[in-house]
Amino acid sequence: MKTYDKILAAALKVLEEGGGAQFSTRAVTKIAQVTAPTLYHHFGNADGLLSAAIVEAFKQLLESKITAVESTIPERALRQGWDDYVRFAAARPRIYAAMMGRLLEGAHIEAADQSHQALVQNVQRVAAEGKLAVSAQAAADLVWASANTAAWLYVTAQFRKSPPPQPDDVDLIRESVMQIILTEPGDFKKRPNLEEA
Repeated sequence: MKTYDKILAAALKVLEEGGGAQFSTRAVTKIAQVTAPTLYHHFGNADGLLSAAIVEAFKQLLESKITAVESTIPERALRQGWDDYVRFAAARPRIYAAMMGRLLEGAHIEAADQSHQALVQNVQRVAAEGKLAVSAQAAADLVWASANTAAWLYVTAQFRKSPPPQPDDVDLIRESVMQIILTEPGDFKKRPNLEEA
């Protein structure tokens, strides 16, 4: 593995285990087994490394959506995209929180734009079949908002001193928004338990 990739993998590990608040170049250099000057040579400073790690995390999210076997039925594909997004946050809540924090700080990340565009395209496919009860823009906004709502239940579980949400409850969030946006929201198939995926 190249030194750059080794440092980046270590940075993701630090984010995975401690989140953005615990992120430090010292922790990264220890895991990557490189010196601080080597890290700075590749990434400039701690913020440059954190930015690179967040970009990589978004690329991994996008890759997981691209490689997923997507249904040819548009409304089912819309549900699958929702599930893929929430599953990523459930599996990697600290990284997901850091990713969203970076976007809220105003960062422009191409993979984040591409991920959102995949949602928009799925909504447009549903619209093309005449199955939207609202505008395509409203549908995309509602699906995005509901997926992030479900995702934050995983991110904040420890803070709320609660267990992660039950799969049935997460499904309820998804299906509630599907009932709003679809003219015929009856294509629900129960997905695998997120904890088992």
